[in-house]
Amino acid sequence: MAALWSKISAVLPVNETQFPLQFSDKVESSVVDVLERSRQQLYNESKSSSRMLNAQIILDISWEKLNTGTWRHVDKEWRRVYSYGCLFKVAAALCCEDPSPEMIQQAIRTCDMGLLMGAAIMDNILQVLVRILQVEVRKSTREEDQSEHVGAKKIKLEYPHVPVTKDEIPRIKCPSLESFKTQYLLPLKPVVLEGTIDHWPALNQHPWSIGYLRCVAGCRTVPVEVGSRYTDEEWSQTLLTVNEFIDQYILTDGGKRPGYLAQHQLFDQIPELRDDIVIPDYCCLGEADDDDITINAWFGPGGTVSPLHQDPQQNFLAQVVGSKYVRLYSPEDTDKLYAHQSPLLHNTSQVEVENPDNERFPEFAKAPYLECVLQPGDVLFIPVQHWHYIRSLELSFSVSFWWS
Repeated sequence: MAALWSKISAVLPVNETQFPLQFSDKVESSVVDVLERSRQQLYNESKSSSRMLNAQIILDISWEKLNTGTWRHVDKEWRRVYSYGCLFKVAAALCCEDPSPEMIQQAIRTCDMGLLMGAAIMDNILQVLVRILQVEVRKSTREEDQSEHVGAKKIKLEYPHVPVTKDEIPRIKCPSLESFKTQYLLPLKPVVLEGTIDHWPALNQHPWSIGYLRCVAGCRTVPVEVGSRYTDEEWSQTLLTVNEFIDQYILTDGGKRPGYLAQHQLFDQIPELRDDIVIPDYCCLGEADDDDITINAWFGPGGTVSPLHQDPQQNFLAQVVGSKYVRLYSPEDTDKLYAHQSPLLHNTSQVEVENPDNERFPEFAKAPYLECVLQPGDVLFIPVQHWHYIRSLELSFSVSFWWS
């Protein structure tokens, strides 16, 4: 215990006066008082129960603020308050008694909640704490992880129905920046790029097997979509560790409701995985810096579906594990694709692409499309506003890069 707490103490400010707590007047003075009390307790001999009580008060108040109204309208100050609450809760849990493996796992979950729902504080201190705690978890699970590496090799990858593609998306191997710009980016033409990510560690030094993902990210908490597609009424979201997600939805069929770790900025949360990929060079043709490129993870079993929809940015979809069927429609044919009328789903079609209701949507069959099957190492350029439908054909991990 002393060794773990000394590692945690070493990354905290050396004393109370160097511990930053500055907030705008949008945070009530009564909340700031509790924050300052928690800071003071961090550097004295207060009981763990008293520390935990104040941390929970901070979390409860800020959680209510985070869940009032739409997410885009949540003030960043309250996200910072929530992160401080997570920090104080972790410190309260680990400072005074020998932490069990369960307590360390709960501390990691608390940090992850701060990373998911909060905002960065103190040079991203929650990320630093997670790295320290993960070392402790890996010490106790190393043999288990090694057995999972062996088990991952035994998993039978099943290939569901693979459509016979007709009008295929063109493929090109490692085009120059200028060639890609003039032939595909400016005219907004989709293309599959081959050979452009063969150097990624995720495809070489650190292949993303089940065992590797368990080792690097197994104890981390992530949002999981549950249900066939986000347009279904029974669709929902839940929070699971990566290990729980693998056990419930990858190694088993998950019942009738598949689980999908979808459209999540996993690489901001877990830098070890970020080190396994590289932003495609072609993104430099955009107007934004690398920091403005949104990188999302898409990890799930065969059969997961992204309904036909369009996005407001350019998109590179890189396939790392498994294969996916993709169908693209031009924005020129939007009137044949029957977008939802709801403001929340206005960018999503009502049509089930591979099983359309021709009576309800008679014009859909008249819309031309391009299609392909993405294999590991392929990168699909999906031009801005192009409608795309994607179905995993097996256990799959993809990475998307949204850029302007």
